[in-house]
Amino acid sequence: MIVKLKNTDEKFYQYMGKFFGSRLVERQTNDRIYDDASKVWYIYLEGKKPVAFVSIQNNTIKNIYTTKEEYLEKILDRIKRENKITNSIVTNTYKDIYERCGFLLESNTNYKNFVTICMKEGKKLTTA
Repeated sequence: MIVKLKNTDEKFYQYMGKFFGSRLVERQTNDRIYDDASKVWYIYLEGKKPVAFVSIQNNTIKNIYTTKEEYLEKILDRIKRENKITNSIVTNTYKDIYERCGFLLESNTNYKNFVTICMKEGKKLTTA
């Protein structure tokens, strides 16, 4: 089950609290996870346990983590149905999953551990 929450929602920190400042998550994703107020979080729950998440902010994907590829695929598919994702700089840890989910990828030479992704809609990636 996927839940959609903001950091002001009652159960947000119950689900997400352990991920903020987690060195294990940071090592796996090469990214730090912050609970910015303007982010919307798509959290995949296995029972009541969060096993994957993606945050978005202003139609840009910000944070990504998963314990299984299929969880992330389901979240990204839902995000694509509900949002028009613009160029997003994300961890390159899940490159294969982004491609399987239909995102365009561009290696970002400015960032060793990140790639730029956007939704396929006949547009090419533009780097700012």
